[in-house]
Amino acid sequence: MITAGIDCGAYNTKVVLYRDGKVLARAGVRSGFDPPAAAERALEQALQQAKIGRQALTTVITTGAGRKSVPFADDNVTAVTADARAVHELAPEVKTILDIGAEEGRSIQCTEGGRVADFAMNEKCAAGAGTFVETMARTLEVPLEEMGPLSLQSEKATAMNAQCAVFAESEVVSLIHQGTQIKDICRAVHDAMADRCVAMARRSGIVPQVALIGGVGYNVGFVSSLQRELALEVLVPEHPEYVTALGAALLGADHLNS
Repeated sequence: MITAGIDCGAYNTKVVLYRDGKVLARAGVRSGFDPPAAAERALEQALQQAKIGRQALTTVITTGAGRKSVPFADDNVTAVTADARAVHELAPEVKTILDIGAEEGRSIQCTEGGRVADFAMNEKCAAGAGTFVETMARTLEVPLEEMGPLSLQSEKATAMNAQCAVFAESEVVSLIHQGTQIKDICRAVHDAMADRCVAMARRSGIVPQVALIGGVGYNVGFVSSLQRELALEVLVPEHPEYVTALGAALLGADHLNS
């Protein structure tokens, strides 16, 4: 049997097709203003990748912000539940999950069996999500993909006190006028974001080992800043952006097998 997990995020919609312990395909598209259409496009891309038709799917499970808006889904689950299920499958030793996407972040503390013990959310401030780095990249006139590698070149911690993306943008401009090197500002941006995310995680508790998932997992600068802030090594699974969709697919398979 083949299950499809669809993560309907605010920025991107991701699909994972799963069968018998193996991921058959992954696909993602921009969510735009029509979540059902984005889910349809992403699913079609995944089906083409796997070279199978829609009739081969046993069940479709949605998760994420738009999980209730997909008419062809068989069921939906929360992203917190999907995250915990997928990370337990990938790395059962993990007890704390940080899921940082473009628009929001969440931290999850898990039990030995991979169930959710507690969680905390950051939905109202871009300073704790990927959009923060994107905004600062525009202010610095640095390509987004260069922000992380540039921050790794810095050996100097530069304070960034603003807790809001709007005020942080003004602070970056001030640092530029002060002659602060771009690499040091890039590190300051990632350090500030890591500080915000760790403060959120402390609300639900931080127990090693810690895993980082979500699109921000690809940002080497943020991973470095997060590890410094936590004083812990952070595990980043392969394809971190697709972990939540994988969790939805796994939960669909669990239900069918129960």
